[in-house]
Amino acid sequence: MKYSLYVLGILLLTLGISFTIQSNLGTSPFDALLVGLSINVGLTVGSWEVILALILIGCNAILAKQRPEFLGLITAFITGIGIDIWLFLLHNLLTPELWFSKTICFGIGLIIIGLGTATYLQTNFAPIPVDRLTLIIQQLTGKNILFARTSIYLLFLLLAMLFNGPIGAGTLLTVSLGGLILNFFMPITKRLIDGILTPATTLKKG
Repeated sequence: MKYSLYVLGILLLTLGISFTIQSNLGTSPFDALLVGLSINVGLTVGSWEVILALILIGCNAILAKQRPEFLGLITAFITGIGIDIWLFLLHNLLTPELWFSKTICFGIGLIIIGLGTATYLQTNFAPIPVDRLTLIIQQLTGKNILFARTSIYLLFLLLAMLFNGPIGAGTLLTVSLGGLILNFFMPITKRLIDGILTPATTLKKG
């Protein structure tokens, strides 16, 4: 059950990312960097997800003073495939043209990203390196998820600007609201997932 919830969280996360990309209003700084690299350097958005994951795993190991968590590559790999598949499926189905419809599309994506991220993080299995970095910064600074997430968003915003990623109003909204939404969903998903996994653990012991 734990791994089913983990996969569900990743599927929701990648669906949300695809919604924000298709909205054409700008994506999160990290996703804007992925798209910018894809357009200007080559390879798919999902491929860059995996490549940057390798770099971040090294950075996380240094910050946390631990061995590299290569298990995070599994999540990055699944996330990369998920993004590419959702973008392929939504390419012709979801092409909002009016400002209002673009805003709705982006808003839905942002909420789904927060829910998906919170869901798979609560399973405590192989977080994506960028999400692991969020948790490391939270622990190192003693601040909450909101502070850690926003700090990382600002760093990737600068990098996305260097590679001409799709930065727009949606990017600013993600920087402002992304951490807040994740912070909102974390305790909710914890209660739900604990409620689901605890009976399952009890049954196994019985």
